Amino acid sequence: MERRHTETGAGLLPRIERALGTGPAARTSGSGWTRLTLRLSDGGPTVDVVADTQRPPRGIAYLLPGGGLNFAADFFTPGGPGAPGAPVYAGGSGGSGDLNLAHRLRRQGLLVVGVTPREDAATAAEITASWGLAAHRRDLAGVVSALDPVLGLPYQYAGHSAGAALALDAASHDDSPRLRRVVVLDTTGPYTGDLALRAAATRDAYAGQLAQGTYATDPGLAALIARAVTDPSAPSPVPWPPNPALRFTYAGLAHFALIRTAALPGPANWIYTQGHSAGEYAFGATPAEDRFLLTHTALGTWHAATAALGSGLVPTALMRDLAAIWAGVPDRLGPYPGRGGVGQHRAGPRRPPVRRGPDPRGRQRPGHLHRGPRLRPWRRGLEPDGGQRRLVPVLERPGPPKRSSPPA
Repeated sequence: MERRHTETGAGLLPRIERALGTGPAARTSGSGWTRLTLRLSDGGPTVDVVADTQRPPRGIAYLLPGGGLNFAADFFTPGGPGAPGAPVYAGGSGGSGDLNLAHRLRRQGLLVVGVTPREDAATAAEITASWGLAAHRRDLAGVVSALDPVLGLPYQYAGHSAGAALALDAASHDDSPRLRRVVVLDTTGPYTGDLALRAAATRDAYAGQLAQGTYATDPGLAALIARAVTDPSAPSPVPWPPNPALRFTYAGLAHFALIRTAALPGPANWIYTQGHSAGEYAFGATPAEDRFLLTHTALGTWHAATAALGSGLVPTALMRDLAAIWAGVPDRLGPYPGRGGVGQHRAGPRRPPVRRGPDPRGRQRPGHLHRGPRLRPWRRGLEPDGGQRRLVPVLERPGPPKRSSPPA
């Protein structure tokens, strides 16, 4: 049975804190909102709750970040006025502090609950071969099962990249009538044909790493972007493609990694048709003369997002399981309702056979790539969109008439 609360979202925070346990907690506040950050005492995920101080919530949005990311980096950037990554408008003034996805959903009347995977607060030595997709699903289920009896509100899962796969996996194991919607932001698979074979090879590569005792990797994007901001013209150690005897500048390398992610080495970068961020990169006569432009998301915003990361580590077991999904291995994820490719591939979502109801709705609009929509300013009245040929399906479960509008 669903409840109607008379307390504001912020008024519910003491109950939420008691329900989640006794881990270390911190609070920050802004105009009309309060954020509670709580690391669960069993070494599990970190939970961020963004609550409105003026009205009661009508539902919950569980936000699930991508691999190696956390709630703050993926869904709570840009930050406040004058903060790194805050947009600057004509006249030089910083943007409002609520121009991010979390506040967009809060303004729609939802209690925002970000669930950051446990690896964000872990060291490489603490990550094991068991930290795959199923372990992440169990961690999320523990949060949901703790809050559901206390709040009794309809809820939805909204995930980005690896978090989107987690959202779908969680939904396939969640029979609660209060689960109403799953929002999938730019994930991929299952592939067919040659791409499925390539995905299977990627899965096997990660399985081989696990067998050799490599349980986590650091993509290194945070350190690279930080160096690009603090020492942009310095030469990096990475060879420059037009002349491998020369080296990228740090600014050039950071932009190249963001814009042309698919050209980077690594077992899984082939899934990007282009890259993390929309933009243009042109080689010059020398590395210092390269020209590059991020179309929508400034490097300062990327810096703010990556600076908010914890460990930045990605469990190898999670990557193995994601690659199994891309390869179409059926036992890695219940009935999987999305297919396509990260960043640019066009494809339509499929309804999970275990669900009844309308087909999922997807929207693909030009202008952004894999992480752009989480980092661009989300103004009032601006419809959140997908990326450049991005896949943003919304899966809905039948239920009582809903007052909510889809968040994407």
